[in-house]
Amino acid sequence: MGAREIISNHYTAEDIDVLEGLEPVRKRPGMYIGDTGSSGLHHLVYEVVDNSIDEALAGYCKNIHVILHIDGGVTVIDDGRGIPTDNHPIYKDLSAVEIVMTKLHAGGKFRKGSYKVSGGLHGVGVSVVNALSRYFEVEVKQNENVFQQKYEFGKPITPLKIIGKTSKTGTRVKFYPDDKILETTEFSFEILSNRLRELAFLNSGIRIIIEDEKLGKSHKFQFKGGIVEFVKFLNQNKTVVHNTPIYISKSKTIQKEDGSENTYEVEVAIQYNDTYRENVFSFANSVNTVDGGTHLSGFRTALTRVTNNYIKKSDLSKKFSESLTGDDMKEGLTAVISIKLPEPQFEGQTKGKLRNSEVEGIVNSVINDGLGTFFEENPTVAKQIILKAINAAQAREAARKARALARRKGTFDAGVLPGKLADCTEKDPALSELFLVEGDSAGGSAKQGRDRHFQAILPLRGKVINVEKARIDKVLANEEIKTIITAFGTGIEDEFDVSKARYQKLIIMTDADVDGAHIRTLLLTFLFRQMQPIIERGYVYIAQPPLYRLKKGKIEQYIDTEDNMNEFLIDFGIKSVKCYVAKNGKFVELSEDQLKRLIKHLIDLEKISHTITRKGISLQEYISQIKPDTNELPRYLIIKNGEKTFLYDEDELQKFEEKEKELELEVEIEEKENGGADVEDYIEDESFLFDEEESKTAKKFKKEVEKEKPVAEESKEERQINLLEFTESNEISKILTGINKFNIDVTKYRLSRVDINDKPIMKVDDSKKEQLIFSLVDFLTSIKEIGKRGVTIQRYKGLGEMNHQQLWETTMNPKTRKLIQVKLEDLAEAENIFTVLMGDQVEPRRKFIQKHAPEVRNLDI
Repeated sequence: MGAREIISNHYTAEDIDVLEGLEPVRKRPGMYIGDTGSSGLHHLVYEVVDNSIDEALAGYCKNIHVILHIDGGVTVIDDGRGIPTDNHPIYKDLSAVEIVMTKLHAGGKFRKGSYKVSGGLHGVGVSVVNALSRYFEVEVKQNENVFQQKYEFGKPITPLKIIGKTSKTGTRVKFYPDDKILETTEFSFEILSNRLRELAFLNSGIRIIIEDEKLGKSHKFQFKGGIVEFVKFLNQNKTVVHNTPIYISKSKTIQKEDGSENTYEVEVAIQYNDTYRENVFSFANSVNTVDGGTHLSGFRTALTRVTNNYIKKSDLSKKFSESLTGDDMKEGLTAVISIKLPEPQFEGQTKGKLRNSEVEGIVNSVINDGLGTFFEENPTVAKQIILKAINAAQAREAARKARALARRKGTFDAGVLPGKLADCTEKDPALSELFLVEGDSAGGSAKQGRDRHFQAILPLRGKVINVEKARIDKVLANEEIKTIITAFGTGIEDEFDVSKARYQKLIIMTDADVDGAHIRTLLLTFLFRQMQPIIERGYVYIAQPPLYRLKKGKIEQYIDTEDNMNEFLIDFGIKSVKCYVAKNGKFVELSEDQLKRLIKHLIDLEKISHTITRKGISLQEYISQIKPDTNELPRYLIIKNGEKTFLYDEDELQKFEEKEKELELEVEIEEKENGGADVEDYIEDESFLFDEEESKTAKKFKKEVEKEKPVAEESKEERQINLLEFTESNEISKILTGINKFNIDVTKYRLSRVDINDKPIMKVDDSKKEQLIFSLVDFLTSIKEIGKRGVTIQRYKGLGEMNHQQLWETTMNPKTRKLIQVKLEDLAEAENIFTVLMGDQVEPRRKFIQKHAPEVRNLDI
């Protein structure tokens, strides 16, 4: 039915609108992509990529390349068979390409034989992407030709035509999302990387590349180990219970009533770790079924049954007479379940849940046989897993008793709120906010400064328990955690119900220091592990209290970051100086606008400099490699035997690699001619020895050879090559081009005066004195120092240093405050980061901090 308003009881056929072609998609996009926000936007890319994956599942595609363009477009390229380009037998005037792009429920997934398995049966994917794009372009390489067709808003604007010749096959799709329908059109490199990484794990051997032109970042995903590598990736930085993941793989063929057969391929990888949470991913035809489905329920049932059966048969039954539950088996479980089936039935176009009823029994049977056999053949691993589950059962019982006791005392009763909670008068959760405030002092100020109508305050004393290292019974014993659970109202674990949330904004407000950051991380860990749905719904925020208060005369400004403070000081400095650039032996004055542009370039360069220094090279050394005529910077750095070689593009890298292969081949040939490699192999294998005398002779000869080994090892070491890639080269080059326009030698970025004959590149006059500048870093420092004159800077060490009025103005007033919304974009990466930061292993945490905060010294973790 159309949108025409019916204003009388006269209702006839004239009142019925028929939406032709792709109009239904543009009218009701949420029905096809879930929503019109970030999730729906990224779903457009998934639909195109899933078509490439279907080609890979059919055995025709080996490479997929996703490019995020600077102008907001996306390109997806594969080397599959390419969409058919001939005319359709029924729609004779239309090519198959145009039908696929413009007709709903059109594609090769309906007919048996075209695709053995696919990401869905709907056949609406790429046509939906076309419908929701302001511009869409498809190129098909097929039959030695390159075909192209263009569309706008789902409608063709050119016919399918040949634009070139090729010996390859494949499909290239480029599209620009329609900003009039979609709420956002900005793609996230991280969200897409997460999905593409999953697809590479699930389809072993396929190579998937994602490239972001704006960020200068790229990833290449290719995993020969499949889902076993996926499980190892999920368990990185965790202590595992058994070193090798359990891998079960089996195909089952089911005969249908009409005599035809359907084949189901089941793959499962399982590995337990010593944490207290589960991390399970389920997939159907490479589609991430985030809401599970029949394949997941079949897995869980079989896992619990096999474990209980093993307990009954073994001596473990003497230690534990009760039956384990599915919840007991979850603790520390990391698993990936992947099924490939011919006719998947999903709930909705976004494919969040698999509904095929026959799948539950198939997966159940496969796991029952495979895991049962594994336990029988590996009793040590079986007992390690089962003992962990038994400990979980005992902890679950302790937690149940703790909850029951707390309930009797009214601890978790929503009607009996914590005494230190200053609640708001608003009863609508959508309009209510809960501040978790570090410390009683800051809590007192927040209570005084808040708007009582919609803001509730819960002061927290000290640091909450680290839930990453504690079982649920210990977590529930922590007073601060119990207070948060009660105040928020959702409960946790089996009793968690997000609809009972008393507030739809939970704001973490801690001091802007190390302790504050630690408390904030502890709280986020708790929310991620025990209340994850409130993060997914966007309820969790982080307050941004000011770090500084700057005052100069009548000007007063609160500053929340070090970078912002520098920008204010520079702004003050600009207004107090005159700056000159050396040109042809004279100094030419810069206007205020020119000065601001120059300084912006320098600030941008300073911000990006740390990405270079993390690679072990100074920005000065990197900039010194710039090509004067083009301002081109190296893309790669090769370090071989201590010597550095800068390469500027892919062609130079390819030539270098080819040359190294030739050198390596020459060395191998030389070694074989000298007999070195053969002698070593001969000595290592002593199976040829027949008597003791021969053995002694051989061992003596072996010792003599071993003396020569350091020389051989050294020659191998010389052939070791380290390759560094500068993905930020284009961005830095653009900044340096901007600086060059001021006639400034950018190679003197950091080089201060080292010789009396060095000439200054700039001059700064602040009315009190004149400074000659020999490097751009010195220039920026000089402007900052001048800007500090007459400025009072107050550094806030904690929230308690602000009175209630200042706290309201800076951190709590919705009109002026800054909040950061906590988003869960990459579940696997979030899981890894919480494990690294809050887990037991120290070394991964040390590496993380050293990588992301290179300025940290005297690290204590």
